[in-house]
Amino acid sequence: MKNEDAPYKFDSLSEMHRAFGMPKPLHPLISLIDNSKTPIELRKLRHSHMLTFYKIALKGKLSGKLRYGQDYYDFDEGGLLFAAPGQIIGHQADDTNVTESCSLFTLLIHPDFLLNYPLAKKIRQYGFFSYSANEALHLSDQEKAVILSLFDIMNGELRSRIDEFSQDVMISQIELLLNYANRFYKRQFITRKASGNNLLQKLEEILDEYFNEEKSINQGIPTVHFLSDNLNISPSYLSDMLRSLTGQNAQQHIHQKLIEKAKEKLSTTSLTVSEVAYELGFEHPQSFSKLFKTKTSFSPLEFRRSFN
Repeated sequence: MKNEDAPYKFDSLSEMHRAFGMPKPLHPLISLIDNSKTPIELRKLRHSHMLTFYKIALKGKLSGKLRYGQDYYDFDEGGLLFAAPGQIIGHQADDTNVTESCSLFTLLIHPDFLLNYPLAKKIRQYGFFSYSANEALHLSDQEKAVILSLFDIMNGELRSRIDEFSQDVMISQIELLLNYANRFYKRQFITRKASGNNLLQKLEEILDEYFNEEKSINQGIPTVHFLSDNLNISPSYLSDMLRSLTGQNAQQHIHQKLIEKAKEKLSTTSLTVSEVAYELGFEHPQSFSKLFKTKTSFSPLEFRRSFN
């Protein structure tokens, strides 16, 4: 029996164009939709949907302002949202807060379009394809102008006569767009430094509570997903935000806290190394000893002996 609530899967760009009543794409593997000329209404889909291609949407309005100290930076005039193949996007059937119609441009890229180019592998390294909608890239007017200029070049290239350089030019513009997005996200992390420091403080509180209440005994080592769920942000955004603040990603912060707690137990209790490993959530003492030596250059026993 077919699940009516299951996300609708778009297997091709042409299929998505048809679903929204748009003309067929100019190229089967890449499409740039100008929503001012061809508005997309997400309400045409009753449920959320899943793409088999990359999607980059330039929104006309993004709610909320970036706070820095006691001031606010206004980046409400536009922003970019990114989605990778296999991600579920859109809305539920009863969701009336549909914002897809405010997109200015929507770029769709099938992974096959990138084949035989280094970008096919490199594109997976851009963490923002795993960010959630509330972690969109807010743009200043100047940044928005840069993105629009790139879309204008892509649009012109798609509508011009195809030659042996057409794909090279499009790949170059896509990569330039992604590099600018990377730069602009770094700026966003900086302007959000105050809220980032609050996030860092909250992260420490969550980890301290986890280990102090010995949740690790029953639940194991805390995961990046556990932290991101408690902070209401995506795992990728959490790691990138932490990296901008401290130079370490979320997994490294977890390891840092594990070593901190391990040192405390090894220096102030008579627990065996295996018991320390168990209390910290390790299934195997060898895994704990290996991590401890990697991070401190000492085995747990060598560290303990240094206090005797």
